[in-house]
Amino acid sequence: MTALIWQCDREGRYSLYNDGVTVENYLRGVQEADDKGQVTFRSIFPGCYPGRWPHVHFEVHGSLADATAARSITNTSQLALPKDVSDRVYATDGYSESVRNLSELSLESDMVFSDGYDQQLATVTGSVEQGYTATLTVPV
Repeated sequence: MTALIWQCDREGRYSLYNDGVTVENYLRGVQEADDKGQVTFRSIFPGCYPGRWPHVHFEVHGSLADATAARSITNTSQLALPKDVSDRVYATDGYSESVRNLSELSLESDMVFSDGYDQQLATVTGSVEQGYTATLTVPV
């Protein structure tokens, strides 16, 4: 099994898609699962852009070949990040727009998570200083 993730940068832009970064390719990754079915990615904390709660997109594929060829997707979803952690990260340099955007949102008003987020809300441990680990169990 293989997982593919993508997320926005701290300004809320997606590489390859948003103006100014359409020729750049970053904050995207592919990992093969270990023998326990787990994957690990290292990244930055995503920004909060208008209308969307802080999140990371993911797809699950049966194999690395399927993931890199963008075929045979098993699951597609998003991992939501908790508000208290988002608030702590957004209080640091570089996330000023995220503070405003998050203040205007809730998980209930987000256009994706509003239909239910209990199985998409990650458990997050760590600190701003040491970094955070977000964990989400995804049945496939």
